[in-house]
Amino acid sequence: MIFMIQIKNKMDIYSLSRTFWDYAFENPEKISPNHAAIYFFAIEHCNRLGWKQKFGFPSQMTMDAIGIKKHQTYIRYFEDLCEWGFFNLIQKSKNQYSANIISLKTAMPKNGKALDKAIIKHTAKQTQSNGQSNSSIDIPIYQDTNIPIDKDIDFKNEIFSYSDTYSKDMLEKFYLHWSEKNSKGKMKYELQPTWETKKRLSTWHSNSLKWEIKNPKLNHIDPKLESWFNSSISMIKQDLRTNKEHNDVVRQNKYDSKYLLPE
Repeated sequence: MIFMIQIKNKMDIYSLSRTFWDYAFENPEKISPNHAAIYFFAIEHCNRLGWKQKFGFPSQMTMDAIGIKKHQTYIRYFEDLCEWGFFNLIQKSKNQYSANIISLKTAMPKNGKALDKAIIKHTAKQTQSNGQSNSSIDIPIYQDTNIPIDKDIDFKNEIFSYSDTYSKDMLEKFYLHWSEKNSKGKMKYELQPTWETKKRLSTWHSNSLKWEIKNPKLNHIDPKLESWFNSSISMIKQDLRTNKEHNDVVRQNKYDSKYLLPE
């Protein structure tokens, strides 16, 4: 049985999927399973965000989802999809821990009918051998989503888009603080009467600097350097105790003061 799908102008999962496989069928030397995995994960992510026109697409999250280990490998496939027109890259991420800002669009192959013809030819042979009808039917097109928007991921993506301005450690602390949820599932930042992430980050950064000045720590020092520093302090203290003991002897015996050591 042949299914004839009527695609409307509005972007939906079926039209995005159909165009991708049309392109893949006509360019088999270009397409790999990783291209498909990245593209369809982007569609799923966009769907979960309520079909935003442009959205954050974090590299590390995508790599974890589809099983790619190396960032260089992932970015190669990602850039292919941008070059072929499946992604519109609005803002490039600074590193693998921040998000690319993209929008979905469809790359148009030279001739989108090649796959249709191949499927029709194959189906016609199968229906003749099985004695089945090849009459067409219409399938209702999926347009909207009832899947709730994943505000947690969206909030984190927005925060880490400032990774070129603030440290990853500071952004992580900011996210953990403001993403804390109450009994009703509302995050702390959602309970604020007003909220502008950019201004909140600036204030958080300024307060962090003030706090560090008032409460200096060694937690920013390399562990090896800190260990060496502590050992050196202990040795110096021991030397001073030894010097004091030596000087006590010098003074008690009224030796020349040139024999005194620094305490």
